[in-house]
Amino acid sequence: MSSINKTRRFIAYVFKAKGLQGLHSPFVFQLATEVLRDNKSYPEYEMLHRQRKRLLSNRNVIETVDFGASAGSKDFITYRARVQKLVKRRSHAERYNRLLFRLARYFKPDYVLEFGTAAGLSAASLAMGNPEAKVTTLEGCASIASVADGSFERLKTTNVNIVIGNFNQTLPEVLNSLPKLDLVFFDGNHQKVPTLDYFHHCLTKAHENSLFIFDDIHWSSEMDEAWKQIQEHEQVSLTIDLFQFGLVFFRKGIAKQHFTLRM
Repeated sequence: MSSINKTRRFIAYVFKAKGLQGLHSPFVFQLATEVLRDNKSYPEYEMLHRQRKRLLSNRNVIETVDFGASAGSKDFITYRARVQKLVKRRSHAERYNRLLFRLARYFKPDYVLEFGTAAGLSAASLAMGNPEAKVTTLEGCASIASVADGSFERLKTTNVNIVIGNFNQTLPEVLNSLPKLDLVFFDGNHQKVPTLDYFHHCLTKAHENSLFIFDDIHWSSEMDEAWKQIQEHEQVSLTIDLFQFGLVFFRKGIAKQHFTLRM
């Protein structure tokens, strides 16, 4: 997305976003106060920060393959890049990894699935949020997966399993191996059709208390359209737009609601 379009989308988000005083849902109010706006400093934050610094100083060059939006009309592209540049390009700002940590800490999911491992910081955040969880993370590129393995080893996150390969080929087997999906983080392909395809596949293992987190929901007009279709899906009961992330819930017995909130 161009910087101009991203700025326009962000301005629209700011005007629409509500503060706590505009919330009439007890569930969302509690989530906002105890998770979204939790300003406590957790020891895990410092561990993640130190690992991020190590990665940002890693000048090793690796060959990587990209099956996502960067490939454009091609099935994939390959290129060589320094680890530090890949981390800058593909990893989230610390505030978002911290949010993933807090969400996992709050909801305590047993089975977590992530699309797009990158350097492993987001998967580690989810795994550290609930050390009892079984975290499966999908990565298309073996060389990047090896970088993530190093992150997991440094952070002692032994509850993460990386599955390497094209998502279209690895996802069916992974879903068959999991009894349910308590939390899914979609961060592997920022295009409308693949995003909706992965969403529909994961719905087969979702339940009333599942949480789906979508990254970059306003990254492009395509992702805007995907986000709107997800909001309108009959199984979705509640969504929260945080601009960077979109949170999707499937709780029964409530009227369909959509919130746009400031963090």
